[in-house]
Amino acid sequence: MITRDGSGRGPVQENRYAFTLVELLVVIAIIGTLVGLLLPAVQSAREAGRRSSCMNNIRQFGLALLNYESARRSFPPTDARPNATIGNWSAGQGWSFHARVLPYCEEGTLAGQFDFKQAAFTGPYTAQTPNPAFAEAFATPVPMLLCPSDPAPTVQVSGSVPYGGNNYMVSFGSGTADGAGASFMNFSRPTDGIVYESSKVKIARITDGTSQSVIASESVRSIGTDVTFAAGVIPTYPYQYTLNGSTGWNSTTLVGPAGAAPTTAALDAIVAGWTSITTWRGAGSAAMRGRGLSWAATTQGNSLTNGFLTPNSRIPDYVIHWSGFFGPRSWHPGGANVLFGDGHVSLLRDATDVTLHRALHSINGGEQVSGEF
Repeated sequence: MITRDGSGRGPVQENRYAFTLVELLVVIAIIGTLVGLLLPAVQSAREAGRRSSCMNNIRQFGLALLNYESARRSFPPTDARPNATIGNWSAGQGWSFHARVLPYCEEGTLAGQFDFKQAAFTGPYTAQTPNPAFAEAFATPVPMLLCPSDPAPTVQVSGSVPYGGNNYMVSFGSGTADGAGASFMNFSRPTDGIVYESSKVKIARITDGTSQSVIASESVRSIGTDVTFAAGVIPTYPYQYTLNGSTGWNSTTLVGPAGAAPTTAALDAIVAGWTSITTWRGAGSAAMRGRGLSWAATTQGNSLTNGFLTPNSRIPDYVIHWSGFFGPRSWHPGGANVLFGDGHVSLLRDATDVTLHRALHSINGGEQVSGEF
């Protein structure tokens, strides 16, 4: 703009100010640095929110479990065997623990589609499909059973059939062996957890104290189909596959020399050899393999767990036929959420001592539990 100064002299040119290129680059660099500093904080805040939602979900699941026990005077069983009052179905065709507790939470509409007098699934264990009467219900994802931090699809297809996923597994105990004939990783017999086949465990059986007994924990849902890796190659951690230990399972090793009763040390030795196994189980196979493919399926991979492995163990969940060795797993940094018998939920740290961890998963072993966990 051209003006005259007060003296009446000629026009004066006003000075203009602007950023130089160097100054502009400095500002951009500062903004980039600030974004770089803020992004981890934003991501951390988001994860904190997801972890809080996860804790609320498993807490709601726990209330459903306790409501069921209060109404029916025992926790529900899993995979009830054939009898006159339940029906005539074979292993794996029965109703899951999860399906049985849904009527005791805010899932009445979904639960209204169930008929527990019928088999939940049909066909042989290696190629099961839902009873057509319940297929639509079983394909429905239940928000209460899903961890928002888990990136796996909430509905996955196995054997051309869709299933609603599950992150929260009910504990059938410590998975240990007492050296006197009891092997608590075999849930076809009574275990030191709140559930096994055809069980009716009452809350009074939690003699170790409800506030010190884990009854459920979260897990990482599996993805993909069964896969074989080259020797020494393992999937990306956290594992979205489970180890197919069935092919390497040795019952002679389990019982020990001369038919000796199994011990926890013998089980540890078996699991320690996991790196020699190259086959892994994903979610998409006709046998509904993998962890958490379906909340409706009674198989250990889909709805059950134990405390043999510590939270987020670098040893994968180790599946053997109808059972296995498991532990809490999550996408949360530093630990995984577990549900205790009194209904409270805690993030159990990755560094939890293995002996303490197994004691927490035993409901009636009389172990001395001390310290923070």
